[in-house]
Amino acid sequence: MRRLPAEVIPRVPEPVRKVARNAVWTFGRLTARRRPLPDFLVIGAQKAGTTALYAYLRWHPGIAGPSWKEVSFFDRHWWRGEAWYRGQFPLRAGERLVGEASPSYLFHPLAPERARSLVPGAKLVALLRDPVDRAYSQYQHEVALGREPLSFEDALAAEDERLVGEVERLIADPRAFSRAWWDHTYTARGRYAEQLERWLEAFPSEQLLVVRTEELGERPAETYASILAFLGAEPHELPDYPRVFDRDYEPMSAETRAALAATFAEPNRRLEALLGRELGWS
Repeated sequence: MRRLPAEVIPRVPEPVRKVARNAVWTFGRLTARRRPLPDFLVIGAQKAGTTALYAYLRWHPGIAGPSWKEVSFFDRHWWRGEAWYRGQFPLRAGERLVGEASPSYLFHPLAPERARSLVPGAKLVALLRDPVDRAYSQYQHEVALGREPLSFEDALAAEDERLVGEVERLIADPRAFSRAWWDHTYTARGRYAEQLERWLEAFPSEQLLVVRTEELGERPAETYASILAFLGAEPHELPDYPRVFDRDYEPMSAETRAALAATFAEPNRRLEALLGRELGWS
């Protein structure tokens, strides 16, 4: 799998993107009744390859969806209502499958119940990455965006304090947004079993496909084919499976890696028991 050159990745300035989204949302609401709800959701995890996977799925001629990733309806925008959500999807999908990818769905405490209430028949795809590497990738992402002033070790140590009361606030107010919950949940987002258990309480297991990020990276064509089969899409091969938004940064210290591996040892065992297979992250 090659890395997609940065110069060919479209980078739309945030003010322009907001104007474009608002225009689409406004028109979409007016035509909501003629727009489909999704057949599938890529629910996460964050920094686990969902951007690449969504690109591969959108390159399939039989799959349609929003022009951008992360509609975030079942977490950030639930209060906007069904018409707003339908407005994200194509007006003329035809026979194509329709889906979207919002990686915070996996982590949000209310997303499973909200999704079940609106799209109970949707297929769910969860990409899971070694939680140690995922945490460090998220940290580097936040540093690059200027939203993390602390060292990685200090950010890990501060996580619990930063999150005090934030989940409760999200549950209490559908319009609430927590910057700490969104940006600084380096360890919490890697406890996958408890997140998947919430989804499996809301959806039958046959509607959920769990894929390791490492599988997508090491065997992209084979993994892509298995995801298409799960979704019920026609077989399709891409000429290439590029990495998307990948970046280089200094490696994590051996001491921090060992400490994080110990932190995630029990959550990983719980996840392996839930899935009935080894994950190779030990």
